[in-house]
Amino acid sequence: MNEQNNLNLEIAIFAGGCFWCTEAVFQRLNGVEEVVSGYTGGTIKNPAYREICTGRTGHAEGVKITFNPEKISYPELLEVFFATHDPTTLNRQGNDVGTQYRSEIFYTTPEQKQLAEEFIQVLEKENVFSSPIVTAVSEAKPFYLAEEEHHNYYNENRQQPYCQFIIDPKIKKLNNHFSKKLKHGTL
Repeated sequence: MNEQNNLNLEIAIFAGGCFWCTEAVFQRLNGVEEVVSGYTGGTIKNPAYREICTGRTGHAEGVKITFNPEKISYPELLEVFFATHDPTTLNRQGNDVGTQYRSEIFYTTPEQKQLAEEFIQVLEKENVFSSPIVTAVSEAKPFYLAEEEHHNYYNENRQQPYCQFIIDPKIKKLNNHFSKKLKHGTL
């Protein structure tokens, strides 16, 4: 039995645009045990990337995060989520446009639903963003793993222009604002 089986781990599921970006951000957080890219929130079983790209399946590119709540709390994950993508643009993140790039939180427990809704209310009340937050909060639906080439994409393809121009700034922001929450030795 490995150590992970002895922990009281929890699952968080976020969609915040391209899953390459979201995966890269959450992989670096202390207390996050695993991050996998996939598709969720749609209407067909076992969708493929080519189907997701059409926007007709209703799925979002998302990440399933396995985390240790004794090391990082769900509200801390929410804080990083909202700080590293634009929750005010409907069905887009930068040049990535379509329902598959929407901002959505898929809660796995009633407590996560409450925490997410309260977090959004605080952000809105404090006018953290100049436009209204459009992030949906929905009950978790089946999560389908993305194809292998999408897993660990940033770490294995940092030389790609998308990684350099889109993901690198998110990682820099993460390092600048959340350095105390990062795993040692991650960039």
